[in-house]
Amino acid sequence: MEQVKIGTDVLFILLGAILVLFMHAGFAFLELGTVRKKNQVNALVKILVDFAVSTIAYFFIGYSIAYGVDFFSSASTLSEKNGFELVKFFFLLTFAAAVPAIVSGGIAERAKIHPQLIASFILVGFIYPFFEGIAWNQHYGIQAWILAKTGHEFHDFAGSIVVHAVGGWIALPAILLVGARQGRYLKNGGIASHPPSNIPFLALGAWILAVGWFRL
Repeated sequence: MEQVKIGTDVLFILLGAILVLFMHAGFAFLELGTVRKKNQVNALVKILVDFAVSTIAYFFIGYSIAYGVDFFSSASTLSEKNGFELVKFFFLLTFAAAVPAIVSGGIAERAKIHPQLIASFILVGFIYPFFEGIAWNQHYGIQAWILAKTGHEFHDFAGSIVVHAVGGWIALPAILLVGARQGRYLKNGGIASHPPSNIPFLALGAWILAVGWFRL
């Protein structure tokens, strides 16, 4: 019976991970639909490579910081409990990689790829795991302090603070740093319209994200 429970837990988390991974396709289509046509390929490449860099950073550094777990173990150890730890890593990776995806959307059409990838590595490898470890793994005694002061621990719903707010907080100074898109503001102070380049992509991205949000 215990094996059935473990197997069911693993399957549930795996399905969740697949749906959140699918949300990254939503991010991609949403961003492709909103940027100008000349920047679509650039935006797509950044999104794809961002996820690859995030995977490397989180596997070797970030996950260990947040949970004290590494994967430099034997295959027999990693496959215990139907590979629960590996599936859990996959699930949490999809959330971690969403943080640079949020930043990428905020600075779309205005950032060079190499600095952005370096920033994504630092963000997923070091900065995001710090907040993740506090909220989801009792690090640094902050949850205990909140519990003592308020009678309740901090509860994050579907990554609303740990993922989305952290991504937004980091995106804000990035946006201020790179400034507005070229040609966005006119010399007379007016605003130039930058209409979406592909409405079907934009709509498809929104629907894909909706599927993931319902799961969460």
